[in-house]
Amino acid sequence: MRVQSLGLLVTAWVWTWVGQAAPAAENPIVPADSKLELLHARQARLNSGLTEGPAVAPDGSIYFTDMPFGADNGMILQYHPRTAKISVFTSNSGKSNGLAFQRDGSMISCDGADGGGRRLIRWDLATRTGTTLADRFNGRRFNSPNDLCMDLKGRIYFTDPRYGGAEPRELEREAVYRLDREGHVVEITQAAEKPNGIVLSPDQKTLYVGDHNNGGNRLKPTDPEPKRGAMKVHAFPLGPEGLVSGPPRTLVDFGLENGCDGMTVDTQGNIYLACRSLARPGLMVVDPAGRELAFIETGARNQKGLFEDWRGIPSNVEFGIGADAHSLYVTIDKGLHRIRLKTKGFHPHLPSK
Repeated sequence: MRVQSLGLLVTAWVWTWVGQAAPAAENPIVPADSKLELLHARQARLNSGLTEGPAVAPDGSIYFTDMPFGADNGMILQYHPRTAKISVFTSNSGKSNGLAFQRDGSMISCDGADGGGRRLIRWDLATRTGTTLADRFNGRRFNSPNDLCMDLKGRIYFTDPRYGGAEPRELEREAVYRLDREGHVVEITQAAEKPNGIVLSPDQKTLYVGDHNNGGNRLKPTDPEPKRGAMKVHAFPLGPEGLVSGPPRTLVDFGLENGCDGMTVDTQGNIYLACRSLARPGLMVVDPAGRELAFIETGARNQKGLFEDWRGIPSNVEFGIGADAHSLYVTIDKGLHRIRLKTKGFHPHLPSK
């Protein structure tokens, strides 16, 4: 009897211990009460397309693009955090995609194909006029500049894939380039099959590039349809001159799922990826080793992999500055959203506020 009683006591203690779940680990990125907030939904009558390229200006406002397919020119819009109002910066953007700001307050846009400018433009915010910075490499027109980032020396790194548009391609490769302050274009790497989002680590020693090879655009109309390829995020080591100094490592491999589009970094060096996976659409946060720290869902999961509904699919991300530094802005489908985080974005090229 005494042995049986002891066994019952031990069994009861085991069940009590197992039933008491350990407290959930606190998310290092996302506060428990944070949710995505819709700030803007497309109002203009544009043909399909998506919003893209959020970028924070020196005054803290957020500029972003509304990029249609086909004949429409596209727009650049401005969100004012203090007033929560949206204004139109230009209704003729030349199919602008990615945006970024320089220390002098000017805005740089990547103008794409499909009737767009296929160039980098510097915009004067006061006059709302744009000046071409570069539209060629070695005398040949770019494919479709997509996204960009600035380094601490004011140089512009940008990607040049081709996802659409009937314009003849002049460059066989889809590469990553850098526009130096003197106006010279340098090819950084061809190692990404179809480079898309791009960002530099805070120490400027690593260049992260999203490789989103969905098959894309033929070099010539008579060429066979390109096959779907890499869906990865590459980490390229950079030397003192800001050039690739060794082979890339794979930070994230999405396998058969759609990979990431735009990206940004925080002050700790974590990378924020806008994942266009239909099975898991959202924002993935990884550390420099590629370990996932957080995931923010932006839309319903589609386990069947159907491609006719792109609602909830994110395209790009950007942190605010100053009093808005903990806000992460996200372009999703045809709108602009925001979520409050514990972390802050890395913006050393902008004047501190």
